[in-house]
Amino acid sequence: MAVDTQERGEMVNALLERIGDKVGQKADVSTIFGEPVEREGVTVIPVGRARFGFGGGGGSGRRQGDEGAGGGGGGGAAVGPIGYIELHEGSAKFKRILTPMDLLALVIAASFAVSAVKRLFD
Repeated sequence: MAVDTQERGEMVNALLERIGDKVGQKADVSTIFGEPVEREGVTVIPVGRARFGFGGGGGSGRRQGDEGAGGGGGGGAAVGPIGYIELHEGSAKFKRILTPMDLLALVIAASFAVSAVKRLFD
C-alpha cells in the first residue's frame, strides 16, 4: 500500500494528537498543586513542576521490490516537587525546595563569581 507524502503527514499529525490527548488527560491542576494541608493555623499547598515531551515520525520506501510504510511516536511526562505555598495570617509565601542539582548550580555559579572577582584584582 503506497502512502503519499500528504497522507503520511496527516497520519503523523493524527498520531501526535492522540498521544497528546492521552498524556493531557493525566495532567490537571492537582498534578502541579497538591491538596492543601492545614495545621495550627498554617495552610501548606504543595507545588510541583510538570514537563511533557512528544515525538513522532513516519517513512516509506522500497526494499527488494516491496513497498512499505511505517510510523511511530511516543510521549511522556515528568512531575516533581519544587516547593510549597505557605498561607498564614492572611499572607502567602512561596518556599522553594532545594534539590541537590540546585545546590550544585549554586556552587558552580559561586565558583565562577569568585574566579571573576579574582581576575579583576590580579
